[in-house]
Amino acid sequence: MLIRAPAILCASRAHGEHGAVVRMMTADHGLIAGYVAGAHGRTLRPVLIPGNLVEAQFVIRNAGQLPSARLELITSRGPWLGEPLASAGIGWITTLTTRALPEGQPFPAIHGALEAVLDAICHAPSARGWARAIAAYEMLLLQEIGYGHTPMPPPDEPWQNLIARLDRQGLALAKHLLADPRRDGMAARDMLIERLRRIGGEAQSSG
Repeated sequence: MLIRAPAILCASRAHGEHGAVVRMMTADHGLIAGYVAGAHGRTLRPVLIPGNLVEAQFVIRNAGQLPSARLELITSRGPWLGEPLASAGIGWITTLTTRALPEGQPFPAIHGALEAVLDAICHAPSARGWARAIAAYEMLLLQEIGYGHTPMPPPDEPWQNLIARLDRQGLALAKHLLADPRRDGMAARDMLIERLRRIGGEAQSSG
């Protein structure tokens, strides 16, 4: 079977001397894993960055075999990896998507929200402009998988209240979606929340 679709690259892990196993989020097929040959070469290294939007082609030969994947870059998130906050935000939401979602099940709302929050991280003037998108994405993911029906964060929510909301959501994520003790999925989030917390402290100091 052949699948062609735009996809958001969520994870890439080296496999063997020359390849990588990637996980990508698609609108119609959900999260798909595939093997990319030649992943360590000069051409593919900048493509295999979490958060990148790619045109993906999967060749599935049988149900028990990992599909082979070919990727062409559409939109790169590479320019933002040098910015600590943006890099932490991209790292967290792609990690969350990979760890929380089952493979092969479509979640079109999550796919659309993931693309929107990545765009917000890369184009908002500051982290205050996209931290609410992170909180909303986490809540949407919890709701889509069947945990909780808390209203989305209001656009005018005070910063300290938003941080408190993110703290509460972290407990729910750790309990329901990332509870596997063999895989520390919360480390990327802890780093992000700590950096966001400093923004509030800096604002209070300057005031």
